[in-house]
Amino acid sequence: MVKIKADTIIELAGFPKEHIENAMQDVIKKVKALKGIKIIKSETAETKQNKEFFSIFTEFEIEFSDFDSLLIYSFNFMPSSIDILEPENLSIKLEDLQYLLNDLIGKLHQYDMGVKKLLLENRALKNQLTDQKK
Repeated sequence: MVKIKADTIIELAGFPKEHIENAMQDVIKKVKALKGIKIIKSETAETKQNKEFFSIFTEFEIEFSDFDSLLIYSFNFMPSSIDILEPENLSIKLEDLQYLLNDLIGKLHQYDMGVKKLLLENRALKNQLTDQKK
């Protein structure tokens, strides 16, 4: 097994400020509890206020015990950035690549179904509003 060292960033946005700060603390606890990873360092930035919401991010330097640990982390936490530091070259088994692609496709199908459901609900609500105006 080849260990993988990476810098990652997890970002959250929303409101109120306290909510996203608490949510980030929950994310950090969950990352720390994940099997197959060792957090070398983590640093959380100050919460910033944008026009309509607050945002916060935490940068992690993590050592993953194997490729599967990196995939599990990526799919569970959906970091906004992953920069693999080590190893310089990585050989991936066909089985691992298939696992990655199937999980990726599965996630995309979930999101696609969610968006389609929201669009249908939106259309139904618009129709109800139109009917009420008549």
